[in-house]
Amino acid sequence: MKQRMLIGKVAPEAYKAMIAFDSYMEKTSLTPIQKELIKTRASQINGCAYCIDMHTRDARKYGETEQRLYALTAWRDTPFFTEQEQSILALTEEVTLISNHVSDATYDKAVEVLGEAVTADVIMATIIINAWNRIGISTHMQPALQK
Repeated sequence: MKQRMLIGKVAPEAYKAMIAFDSYMEKTSLTPIQKELIKTRASQINGCAYCIDMHTRDARKYGETEQRLYALTAWRDTPFFTEQEQSILALTEEVTLISNHVSDATYDKAVEVLGEAVTADVIMATIIINAWNRIGISTHMQPALQK
């Protein structure tokens, strides 16, 4: 697959707006691991190889384990994730797969476990990574081979 345009060069103002939108995440109460779980899981669902590569590497830098990263696609079937992380991942999946809507059960559980402010942060983090995934996928961004 050949890389297409570099959207930051072709549409620099739009790209700057995305960077500004992304910088919002630095101000949230989500931990670095929680942010990377959101970014990685949404990127897995969307099939964005560039973002999967980036965010699994970032997650490892923050101390995430290989075991949890490998199990992320099957998180419901493992004992590896906390109740908070399970709520975050469930909400991330439903916001990413928005055509199925976010169920009342998932939303209510997230608010119960995380509170409204953190639930809002999870929703926004998911929206941001979904936007980046769409840029990465539509422009064929490729991860670099790590040696």
